[in-house]
Amino acid sequence: MAAQIQYIKANGFEIPIILESDKRLPLVNMQFIFQNAGSITDTKIAGLAKFSARMMGEGTKKLGSTAFAEELEARAISINASTGRETFVMELSCLSDEFDEGLVYFDALLKDPNLSEAALSKVKATLLGQLSSKENDFDYVASNELKAVLFEGTPLAHPASGTKESIASIKLQDVKQFIQKHLVSSELIVVVGGDIDIEIIKQKIQAVISYMPKGNFQKLKHYNVRATPKEVILEKQTKQAYIYFGSPYNMSVNDPQEYKSRVATFILGAGGFGSRLMEEIRVKRGLAYSAYASVSLNKSCSYFTGYLQTKLETLDEAQKTVKEVITEFVKHGVTEAELEQTKKFLLGSEPLRVETMSQRLSRTFQEYYRGEALGASLKELEKIKALKLKDLNEYIKKHTEILDLSFAIVTKKGK
Repeated sequence: MAAQIQYIKANGFEIPIILESDKRLPLVNMQFIFQNAGSITDTKIAGLAKFSARMMGEGTKKLGSTAFAEELEARAISINASTGRETFVMELSCLSDEFDEGLVYFDALLKDPNLSEAALSKVKATLLGQLSSKENDFDYVASNELKAVLFEGTPLAHPASGTKESIASIKLQDVKQFIQKHLVSSELIVVVGGDIDIEIIKQKIQAVISYMPKGNFQKLKHYNVRATPKEVILEKQTKQAYIYFGSPYNMSVNDPQEYKSRVATFILGAGGFGSRLMEEIRVKRGLAYSAYASVSLNKSCSYFTGYLQTKLETLDEAQKTVKEVITEFVKHGVTEAELEQTKKFLLGSEPLRVETMSQRLSRTFQEYYRGEALGASLKELEKIKALKLKDLNEYIKKHTEILDLSFAIVTKKGK
């Protein structure tokens, strides 16, 4: 059965539930996805959303972290919490025979998480250790610096994992307030699939939701990217240069031209070998092992970004080449051969993007979350198939904003 969208009535809301019944394996996966609850909410303390997710992984107050984990392991039940830019996800995976028991633990965790000083200290120590280890991960450093440049003055400028200073400052009350505000039924979308009876599982999930706080639905804020180019160079003890670049992209979620963006970006830098950036930077000039560019279209922001690594002595040439390739792309567009090759790949690889239940559920969730009609992804493929070279190049030439490139570069001191 294909994924479908139904609704559960609870707490005065009609809560969407995305379902797919697949009885080939005796497994069930369920996600409670809370909107407007990811790192975009870190307006005061960088990393608080992700920190709170880690706290939800410390079991219940009654059992504690170790006993809770042992009971789940004994039944092959997995319960995890994670965050994205815009969402907070609580996930339950288990054998179908253990779903009822798994739901009991899931419900207990939502009602009584282990928000204790001991758990806080444990999570804090773990995250501070991870942040320390990332100080010499220069891809991570450059990527975060680019976000700081592109989204200066907004929550998106902060690292999603926070900084050592921000993580050290988090208090138990901060986590409690985050959970009370964001893990609420008014922000909830449920995704569930596997060996399920749809009507029965809806009733079971409804019982869990009915005990959750209602909360208030918060409209997601949208943040614009820096329009004036800026360059930041960080000097580190590195043996190569890390070049991260980005610019505005004037397109919103649900734009009818989005399929053209997908094709254009694939040709420019998302397509790996054969893409313009890879051909010019690696194949022709040998400046880098790889070079990529992509477009991120979200409710909260839309932007163009890319990256590569190069030798210290070829930093200037590589950066110049990036600018030249993108300028040439916007000015002259693409060729018929590039368009046809991209069509073949995108249309031919479609079965690989929907071969698992998880992929299908994720696609249906994205269509719902973005406000698209069910099946919008398939209609997009039809548009790609019919896309003409003239129409694509007219689209590309209009997006001159991607030429306003900002750079975040990590290189060796003195270079």
